[in-house]
Amino acid sequence: MSVDILYSDRLIEISADTILFRRYYFPVGAKRLKLSDIERIVVRTPTFTTGKYRLQGNGGPRTWFPMDRQRPHRSKIFVMILRNKWRRIGFTVEDEDAVERILRERQLL
Repeated sequence: MSVDILYSDRLIEISADTILFRRYYFPVGAKRLKLSDIERIVVRTPTFTTGKYRLQGNGGPRTWFPMDRQRPHRSKIFVMILRNKWRRIGFTVEDEDAVERILRERQLL
């Protein structure tokens, strides 16, 4: 596993091999996934139905949102579709453009 950090903020950390969700579990608890476990990531405009007001928890039957109290103020929501998994992860970040660029470079978008 690589320790080369490509991006880091209070919500996530992306390295060359993994993505870490710092506030995945309530009340605290992180979750790390391998980038190779990601099928693709979709960028959505925040609306009521895409999870704009979902601070943490289930955003419908399939999508889990790690904690982000600033999610209603963000301009993008990333939805991660995992390989061979039913559950998706909807997440937000502090620097949306930087994360979008990194995910495009890794061919995940």
